[in-house]
Amino acid sequence: MKSMTGYGRGECLKHNRQFSVEIKAVNHKFNDITIKLPHYLISYEDSIKKFIGQYIYRGKIDIYISFKSFDENDIIIKFNEVIADSFMDTLNKIKNRYGIKEEIKASFISQLPEVVTIEKKLDESFESEIWDGLKTALSYALDEFIKMRRTEGENLKINIIYKLSEISKILEKIEIKAPEIQIEYEKKLRQKLEEKLKSFENIEIDESRLITEVMLFSDKTCIDEEITRLKSHISQMKMIIEENTPIGRKLDFLIQEINREVNTIGSKSNSIEITENIVNMKSEVEKIREQIQNIE
Repeated sequence: MKSMTGYGRGECLKHNRQFSVEIKAVNHKFNDITIKLPHYLISYEDSIKKFIGQYIYRGKIDIYISFKSFDENDIIIKFNEVIADSFMDTLNKIKNRYGIKEEIKASFISQLPEVVTIEKKLDESFESEIWDGLKTALSYALDEFIKMRRTEGENLKINIIYKLSEISKILEKIEIKAPEIQIEYEKKLRQKLEEKLKSFENIEIDESRLITEVMLFSDKTCIDEEITRLKSHISQMKMIIEENTPIGRKLDFLIQEINREVNTIGSKSNSIEITENIVNMKSEVEKIREQIQNIE
């Protein structure tokens, strides 16, 4: 199980080219990949997304790529003669006008705006070399990134298992208490009827009517089905978190079902003790729901 939050960095120096990659991610409903890279590497964007998509299935992922080339074939130096001639004409006029005898050096001219420009242009013939270096740096960053995700995912897993255990303990208390509710209701109803009938002579409680009333109450407050389904959902969640695949969406669906059953038990409850247990259970369910939002 992996968290959606993570960070990884990788560097690679190959074929006289240096690649640096940073990967950052936070939770997101879908797989949203944003890549920031030099414009001369823009043609590799689709390849990068496909490569990343093999290892990251969900999250808001930001990838930052920087690149340095030490290969002369990747660099084009351009000399703009028109601009240089204009600068020289102007500088000579200044020298003649003010009697300046200082020599105009080439180093000075080359530093003037737009006289000499350096462009990076990656030749298509080196495409395989560039992708080899870039993919290596991506792999290093991914290794670190996935390791961090797994570590955090393992912590989330331990915590979720503990909270599921707490929910099961609370559910056990509710299951023990549930049959007593019908008995308590029958006692209270009988007491009320006896008190009402004290002032009347020769009138007895209609046992069949009392039983019918108790049965109607029992049908309305029966939570056996909800308890069974809740146990099943908890069991399923424990199995799912052991899977070696992206499980965030499965868990998100399942926690909604758990929450629905808990709410139904709460609405049917006619016991203060069960209501208190439901409040505690809902607190644990909400904590799990928040954690699941960060699981891939």
